[in-house]
Amino acid sequence: MRKNLWQLACLVLLFAGCSKNENTKPRTTEPTPDQTRKAQTTATTGTAAIDAATEQQTIQGFGGASILTWIADLTPTQRTEAFSPTSGIGMSILRVMVPTSSSNFAAEKPTIDVAKSYGAKVIATAWNAPSSMMTGVNLNTASYAAYAAHLNSYNTAVGGVYAISPFNEPNLSGTGWMEATATEVANFVAAQGSNCGAPIMAPEPFNMDQTFINAYLSNATAKSKTSFVCGHIYGKTPYSLGSIGKSVWMTEHFTNSSVSGNDWSNAMNAAKEIHDCMAAGYAAYTWWYIRRSYGPIDESSNITKLGYVMAQYARYVRPNYMKVSCTANPSTGVYVTAYKSGSTLVLVIVNQNTATTNQVFSLSGITVSGFNRYYTNSSSNLASNSFSVSGSSFNINLTPSSITTLVSN
Repeated sequence: MRKNLWQLACLVLLFAGCSKNENTKPRTTEPTPDQTRKAQTTATTGTAAIDAATEQQTIQGFGGASILTWIADLTPTQRTEAFSPTSGIGMSILRVMVPTSSSNFAAEKPTIDVAKSYGAKVIATAWNAPSSMMTGVNLNTASYAAYAAHLNSYNTAVGGVYAISPFNEPNLSGTGWMEATATEVANFVAAQGSNCGAPIMAPEPFNMDQTFINAYLSNATAKSKTSFVCGHIYGKTPYSLGSIGKSVWMTEHFTNSSVSGNDWSNAMNAAKEIHDCMAAGYAAYTWWYIRRSYGPIDESSNITKLGYVMAQYARYVRPNYMKVSCTANPSTGVYVTAYKSGSTLVLVIVNQNTATTNQVFSLSGITVSGFNRYYTNSSSNLASNSFSVSGSSFNINLTPSSITTLVSN
């Protein structure tokens, strides 16, 4: 009898111990049985701490360019694929070129109108002023007012843009488009920035050159007339510009034009690049051509792997969402950014590892009962499922070489 009682007591203690462990460990979500195979699992090395109460930059959006001077306009199908947040990539930024001739202004309006109908912000960059206003590749000082009037007329012709940039990569020589020093760009904006018809974004240098940007912003009048600071990250890993008092937009880049937009390795490079831009404090990420063999939509009107990677951000992190504090690189090969809008929390997670990776998350400053999960990898596009969470921590298995978006429900 005593032996039986002793065995019963041991069993009670055993079950009590198991119950305690299950209740105190983070909840694990397993999207597919394959992801739970022990041989595939890589142990997590750190916790991604999300602090939704600590707000960082306001997100302006994610998008791409359509430049009619050099390639044909997007077709109606391609416009929907680019800008629809339900059936397409969900781009929320369209970048266009200001033509040098006013006779070409209206050509861009059909795509502009569709982008706006989906809630996208249209930004316009001028590569050149009309030749009558330039000497060689330089804008004439005497033509400042005429050039501002040209930009204003364009803005009116297309029904208004969200912002206008008067120079494209002015610090890059030998391109054939306008060149200018930071002082010259600032002088134009200081003199005529209020007369261009739309808020000014500038100085848009190559390399996101901070020396150039700082020199531009040293002109207090130009700075006061500048709504957004912008630049391109060619040849530069995204980095913080520090406390410059302006929203920072990355307005042009592509990773590799010699491979297909369906090249998964290159698409993952883009996923990490977008992460880096957001982690550096940028408010916007804008790819180069929307439709191109190496772009988010190919020449046959198919959304590419690159496009689906961009959709992991663009569909679910909408304009005016707020980036919030999180551990950017909690585990080897895992990169996380976090965003919120009201009570909605969005996490975007890039897993560069070639094995399934279990990642732990902790939450503060927000209450979440579950997530809708969307992920893209080499074989799936925006695959989805959902799971519930209990308490302030949870963990999930990330598929190998993938990008995952979690949207609280």
